[in-house]
Amino acid sequence: MNKLTTDEILTKDSHLIQSFANLHALKQDDARTAIVAAEGAYVTDSEGNRLIDGIGGLWCVNVGHGRHEIIDAITQQLNTLDYYSTFYNFTHPAAAQLAEKVASLAPGHLNNVYFGNSGSVANDTAVRMLHHYNNLKGRPQKKQILSRMGAYHGSTHMAMALTTPAYAEGWGAVEGLVHHLKAPHKYREAPEMTDAEFLAVLEQDMLDAIARIGAENICAFFAEPIQGAGGVITAPPGYHKRMREITRAHDIMYVADEVVTAWGRLGHMFASEDAYDCVPDIITTAKGLTSGYQPLSATIISDEIYDVISGPDAMFLHGMTYSGHPAAAAAGLANIAILESEDIPGRVQTTGKLFEGLLRGLEDVDMVGEVRGSHFMMGIEFVKNKDTREEFPADAMVGSLVAKEAQKRGLIARALGNILILSPTLIMDDAMIHQIEATLRESIGKVSADLGI
Repeated sequence: MNKLTTDEILTKDSHLIQSFANLHALKQDDARTAIVAAEGAYVTDSEGNRLIDGIGGLWCVNVGHGRHEIIDAITQQLNTLDYYSTFYNFTHPAAAQLAEKVASLAPGHLNNVYFGNSGSVANDTAVRMLHHYNNLKGRPQKKQILSRMGAYHGSTHMAMALTTPAYAEGWGAVEGLVHHLKAPHKYREAPEMTDAEFLAVLEQDMLDAIARIGAENICAFFAEPIQGAGGVITAPPGYHKRMREITRAHDIMYVADEVVTAWGRLGHMFASEDAYDCVPDIITTAKGLTSGYQPLSATIISDEIYDVISGPDAMFLHGMTYSGHPAAAAAGLANIAILESEDIPGRVQTTGKLFEGLLRGLEDVDMVGEVRGSHFMMGIEFVKNKDTREEFPADAMVGSLVAKEAQKRGLIARALGNILILSPTLIMDDAMIHQIEATLRESIGKVSADLGI
């Protein structure tokens, strides 16, 4: 491919529809950034600026950019078997090996893996499987789903219905199927309560919803270990274990959306059991499964669910052309091999805690209301008044202002309204972590001064 100038890239890019973007604003000059190269924890834009990839591509480049082990594995696979489907009675070595590997790492009896190409598809698949499961169990009415305010489960129609309603505003969503429980966000929902008191409120909220809808009508509860694109919201201690106990007692399946939290981001291959003492019935995952080198997701289901949907009268009428694509599966195998051989999850337990601690130290800045998250999954919420927790107007977009200042100083961060999100590659050393903190402190200080805070 010929090397293009910035102007040439952006002229051609006028035909590309970006995701989750203000498309009108992107028509303005200097609104877009073209990334042309990447290596390690850095990316390079079309103007030659080298930037720390503080969002890991999109929560996903866990092992860093430019890993030739993964690139070579993809190339070798394409030279051997470029494509074959996993429809009907067909399989191939890469998909079979990756399914076995993922099942060996997943907790409990989650031994059965369906591959897709995105987290959205993984969550849609979980819904379809559970509806199919309940049909086969003679419970066709058991289709309703519990989700949460502040959740993000994807952008396909079903996954968007699972997502917090704010994301579907103006678009419409699946009506009547999904019921949203309270957001487990103590800073905004219950600042005057202790963690234990707030947990009791959240427990009762779930119990009230079950009583209102009827457990016999509810198939599943969907929950991210940490709510990601909803603002990096962490629930009070013991939340996931307690919600699991409640769902089990009411015969409701627990679906852990680990699209972001798996594959080392929180210091474990999977966070559900190791970090939150919760073994779900289904785990959905994507992103760090291949570190973004190929599009791949997995819906990992329990033996109990699989035994029902694989029964003698249970034709499985679900599938995507690229499910278990050979190149994507090869990327997943090579990526997991790096995570294991370099013990990246183990390293994150130290470096991620350094990152978390340094970012939490930004709470001494007047404009910073709360820093939340865990390890390499962090959010910074900006407030107009720290004492009252008064929010900036929605159109202030303070997160974007800070992100722009950070990018000028060599750091890519993700803005979400008045929140800034950091989800970097997992390979950063201590010096780079300190550099990110210093860059953020300077950038926040600049915006704070501009706003007169």
